[in-house]
Amino acid sequence: MNIFILNTGRCGSTTFIKACRHIRNYSCGHETLASQIGAARLDYPLNHIEADNRLSWYLGRLDAKYADNALYVHLHRDRSKVIKSFSNRREFGILQAYENGILIDAAIDNVNELAEDYIETVNENINFFLKFKSHKMDFNLESAKQDFKTFWGLIGASGNLDAALNEWDTNYNAS
Repeated sequence: MNIFILNTGRCGSTTFIKACRHIRNYSCGHETLASQIGAARLDYPLNHIEADNRLSWYLGRLDAKYADNALYVHLHRDRSKVIKSFSNRREFGILQAYENGILIDAAIDNVNELAEDYIETVNENINFFLKFKSHKMDFNLESAKQDFKTFWGLIGASGNLDAALNEWDTNYNAS
């Protein structure tokens, strides 16, 4: 079974994959196919865990390929912390693409309003997608260790759970 960690970005997806590297019966990656197009964009190996915030723009294609034959994890973090993290990253990455591509050069003065709009859009896209899925899990960064234990059991992971849980003590990819 494939597992997709759907998220806005800036909410612990890098750490999630660092923890997953202690799982022996799944491969894992962070944004591993982000530069691909066409069928290659979603051509993940079987029994793979992928975290990529850009998957929120591929939900229709994700459904066409994996349907309800995958586990979808919606990774959340306290909204104010995600906004703050994005406010430091306006000039590059997904927030810049959202402002200058999706919104067509919106020229929004307040970066926090821009980040909040992006976060709301992505989370609502994910929530809508998940309404029709039977294999799904909410995962909150604020309760990461407990949620990761639940995730571990849900997927029948084997490996070093203690080492995986210890990954949550390190702040990877901080702004």
